[in-house]
Amino acid sequence: MTQPHLRRRRASDLDGCVAGLAEVHRVDGYPMNWPADPHRWLREPHAARAWVAVDAEAAIVGHVAVHRLPSPVNGEPPARPTAEVARLFVIPAARGLALGSALLARARQWAGARGTDLVLEVTSADAAAVALYERTGWRCTGTSTAPWTAPDGGPVALRHYMLRGDAAPAIAARRRASWAAASRSSGGSSTSAS
Repeated sequence: MTQPHLRRRRASDLDGCVAGLAEVHRVDGYPMNWPADPHRWLREPHAARAWVAVDAEAAIVGHVAVHRLPSPVNGEPPARPTAEVARLFVIPAARGLALGSALLARARQWAGARGTDLVLEVTSADAAAVALYERTGWRCTGTSTAPWTAPDGGPVALRHYMLRGDAAPAIAARRRASWAAASRSSGGSSTSAS
């Protein structure tokens, strides 16, 4: 498969998104509970922006959305603008192309341009997703039990993650500083033995 390209999701993409999501659900069980209206599930709640990965044949092979968070129950706004990354999936045939990372990077870029922090939640049992988030700089902020149940009626453990909206420039600056320090300590070489 050639490298798919990313673009903003269009209303006309929803049928392709649902088809990709159905394949992911069949193979991986995501989403854990198939939505009664998958088109609406992909659009809701409070969509701020969504992107798709599209292959050379114009098929949707990946998706991610950013949702505005409603005000907390007590009415207090968050200390910083915050949005939720949701509905991230990549179809099995397109895996291994770093599309999950690319879709997350697109959401991160959007948030960084707006000074918006990002949060997300993932089922604790989804080891591949947990590894992706941790590999791409997300910080686990806690765990909880979902307010919904698994298909068998059992409880679902969730992991909560956060990424500061200004984290991407800060991470890049730390990397540049680290490389510069390694270069100085190694006599100008771009590699370090440490």
